[in-house]
Amino acid sequence: MKKRIFIQGIQFDEKSSYQQGPKLAPPKIREALYSGSSNLYTEALTSIEDSRVEDKGDFEIDGYFDIEAITATHLGQNARVLTLGGDHSITYPIIRAYYGQYPKLDILHIDAHSDLYDNYEGDKHSHACPFARIMENGLAAKLVQVGIRTLNPHQAAQAEKFGVEVHQMKDLDLSALPEFSNPLYISLDMDAFDPAFAPGVSHHEPGGLTSRQVLDLIRRIDAEVVGADIVEYNPNRDFQNMTAFLAAKMMKEILGKLMQ
Repeated sequence: MKKRIFIQGIQFDEKSSYQQGPKLAPPKIREALYSGSSNLYTEALTSIEDSRVEDKGDFEIDGYFDIEAITATHLGQNARVLTLGGDHSITYPIIRAYYGQYPKLDILHIDAHSDLYDNYEGDKHSHACPFARIMENGLAAKLVQVGIRTLNPHQAAQAEKFGVEVHQMKDLDLSALPEFSNPLYISLDMDAFDPAFAPGVSHHEPGGLTSRQVLDLIRRIDAEVVGADIVEYNPNRDFQNMTAFLAAKMMKEILGKLMQ
């Protein structure tokens, strides 16, 4: 029996270091997806209007690790989970839940930032730290990061320590990305895109990925995609809902991968 796909909105941005606002994102992404300006087919002609896809709605989070419990409940119902965030700190408790179902998991992390700080501003669970927590706890067999353009010496040392494969924008070759041999989780930070494509993020980092590059990257994935998150969309910073519609497009394409 094919697995179901659950959509969950995690309205949490308390670990944001610069500006809050990503907790407002999940309903804005859904509004763009169902606005009628487009249709519900992926570019591979897969309709996301499918009986396997179920939207579980949005969750306002009181305790940080409530995110893990919510995700574990959904995973336990023979489902793959697509999470709409929320700041990037949510990925760590989500992956903790995934580890219970997938003890050998690969992660494709698409982002301007490597999020490998041991701690940031004294917080080990900051949105700048989730992949340090994931790797030091052995929750991923492989971590591949694409779009990075903010490395500093500390994070470069962390990447080397944890064996992270980092593909920086300055020398990016998308054709050189590795194959994944384990079930794959995709974590998409909206500031991976150049701000020209995604102005609605807290951290504008020039020199980023184009919409087409990310779409092609997702399309070419030849692995079993078992989960994903889309994080760091900040509606307070958006322009004419450009980033909401881009996040909705990515949501649709990732759902198509989860349905395979």
